[in-house]
Formats: sequence, C-alpha cells, structure tokens
Amino acid sequence: MTTIKKIGIIGAGQMGSGIAQVCAQAGYDVTLSDISEAALEKSLAGISRNFDRQIQKGKLSETDKTAALGRIVTGTDLSIFGDSDLVIEAATENEALKRDLLKKLVPHLKPEALIATNTSSISITRLAAATDRPAKFMGMHFMNPVPVMQLVELIRGIATDEPTFNAIKELTLAIGKTAAVAEDFPAFIVNRILLPMINEAVYTLYEGVGGVDAIDTALKLGANHPMGPLELADFIGLDTCLAVMQVLYEGLADSKYRPCPLLVKYVEAGWIGKKYGRGFYDYSQTPPVPTR
Repeated sequence: MTTIKKIGIIGAGQMGSGIAQVCAQAGYDVTLSDISEAALEKSLAGISRNFDRQIQKGKLSETDKTAALGRIVTGTDLSIFGDSDLVIEAATENEALKRDLLKKLVPHLKPEALIATNTSSISITRLAAATDRPAKFMGMHFMNPVPVMQLVELIRGIATDEPTFNAIKELTLAIGKTAAVAEDFPAFIVNRILLPMINEAVYTLYEGVGGVDAIDTALKLGANHPMGPLELADFIGLDTCLAVMQVLYEGLADSKYRPCPLLVKYVEAGWIGKKYGRGFYDYSQTPPVPTR
C-alpha cells in the first residue's frame, strides 16, 4: 500500500488551513500553497491561534505547537509539490477552476503521488478525468471547521483503485477523523441531506412563513439543532450553498433541488455570509442581528 508521509494542500482558505493544521498536528510534513502570500500568512496566523486555544485548554503543549508549525512550509508555485505523496485540492467550489488547477498540478507531481479533492458536491469522476492518474484520485471531503468536526467523507471515482482508497482511509484514521464512505453522486451524503434543508429554510423565509430569528429558533429548539439553518448557511457561505444546490439541481434533474431565488439574490448582492460580514445576519453588530 502507498505510504503517505508528505502531504500537499492547495488553497489556504478556511478548509485548506484546517486540513493543514490537523495533518501537521498528527505528525505529517505539510506543504501549503495559495496564489497569495497574504493568504498564506493569514493561514499560518490562524493555525497558530488555534493551537494557542488548545494550549489554554490543556490539550496541547508549547513544544507540540512549535513542532507542528515547523512541519508546515508554504509557497505560491505548484512546483513545491514535487515530493508530496498526496496532494489535497481545497480550492473554491467551482468545477472549471478545479479542473484547470488539477491540469496545472499534475506535471509537477511524482508518478506515484496520489491526489484528493475536498469538493463538497462535484463529481469525483469528472475531476479525476482532468488529471493523468484517475486511478490515484478520489474525494476526501472534510467538514468545516476541520479541527473540530470528526467526519471525512471518502468518495471513489469510477477509476479509483483499491490501494489509493486504502491509503487515504488509513490517513483519515491517522489524523483522528472518522470515515464515511459515499458513492460518487451529486453532493455525496452530508450535503445531499443538509443543503436541501438549508434551501428549504431560505424558501420558508422567502415565502414569509417566518423571519430569520423565528426559523433558526424553531429548528434549534424544535429539532435540537445546535445552529439554525440560516445561521449555518452564513457559516458555510451562501455562495457555497448555492453552488451545491446548483450541482444537485443540474446533476439529478429534479425540481425539488431548485435553488431558492432569495439565495440567488443574496449571492448576487455579495451578501454571502459570516466571512464577508453579511448574509442572513449582519455581522457588523455584536451580537449579529437578522437582516430580515
């Protein structure tokens, strides 16, 4: 079976940073790439703060933090992945962008290197076809925030071979996560169930059945959810929610997955959630207040 010691990660956003953190903390050498040096600096600062919180809780020592940060190297050129045993793509949830990135990546990889994608909805088989190694390609869908959430969905493409699957499953367990195996259908398991619920919550708001606060309170107290669906949508990012719903709608050709027009309108307005300051809540105020 393929031995994974050096892990490359493309994308230093929230997901890529979280994956880098858990891999480095588990003892793996990590190479983290982004097109922006500023994004890489922000990522390392965020990882350092996360480690500090663990130290304050007694879950990590200063020595462990220093060692883990020392295992992360960064760069803006894909050539830095030349010695990686596995590269995890964690770029924006856009198929054209991902396919283009994967085509540019493969010339820099050693022949035996594996590739995984952190896509939350896009066909693994189609993404694998953009590479020179579909047999060594599969989905590895982490949940957000990565350091906190236990689950990783593992998704084979039609060509994924058994050694690749076994190596990535072993890695998943080694970094302290639990694997759930999903078939290569649009949005896999978690988002196939979760995003239609969020979309229906947006329809409930759109149709005037309830306001933002009422909808979130109803699900938190009536269904014992830790976050309301609209609050969760803001946390995920409304652009990501819309992208997943579009994959479901187009991939399954079923009208029940039609994205709510209000969700489309918010994304078009740039109101895409917590990281941008406004979505279904206004985050310029403390505590955040509903926008409808």
